[in-house]
Amino acid sequence: MSEDQSGRNEDGVEIPYEQLDPQTLRNLIREFVTRDGADWGDAGGTLEEKVEQVLRQFKQKKIKVVFDLQSETANIVPRKP
Repeated sequence: MSEDQSGRNEDGVEIPYEQLDPQTLRNLIREFVTRDGADWGDAGGTLEEKVEQVLRQFKQKKIKVVFDLQSETANIVPRKP
């Protein structure tokens, strides 16, 4: 996906996680960490611990929420360095 100067991607729009309702954000993160194919390795931990790990990654600007305009879904994706 290429990004133009408005922050809009060809296929989606970045949504600042701080602008999401806290419960909506938690639900999105829970879906993300429990998704089939999620690579958590042997990280172990409870669902809540994994949610907290993802929240830390948001705060560290390692990941972002992107709303896909075609599928009308939100996803958590890594930020490009």
